Amino acid sequence: MDHHPAEALRWDPAGTEHFTGDVWFGPMAVPEQPDDLNVLGVLFAPGARTHWHTHPGGQVLYAVSGAGRVGTAAGEVVTLGPGDVVETPPGELHWHGAAPGSYLMHLSITHHGATEWTRKPVTDTDAG
Repeated sequence: MDHHPAEALRWDPAGTEHFTGDVWFGPMAVPEQPDDLNVLGVLFAPGARTHWHTHPGGQVLYAVSGAGRVGTAAGEVVTLGPGDVVETPPGELHWHGAAPGSYLMHLSITHHGATEWTRKPVTDTDAG
């Protein structure tokens, strides 16, 4: 068994290359191979969000705290709160982040390769 106390977890700024606003990452499970399961804690400041992206093996988002939004290229935007789960199928172009006025922490669960970024920011109109 490996125990990682909360105070020992490292949270790093995500940077601005693929995100709008302040975002931090905290690895929960580090894959041994590039296609292995990747579990990442992600904390978004109010209104912060990803840029448009896809995942080769799909993605599961589990909202831990706060309020967030997830949107697709088809224009669908859903609001999520603690305990909500959003599944995006392999290759679906989407974005996610915190709702205005709220932080969001979610777990991101992916496998079968790295995130594929479009480098296109999500506009305020896209974010609803």
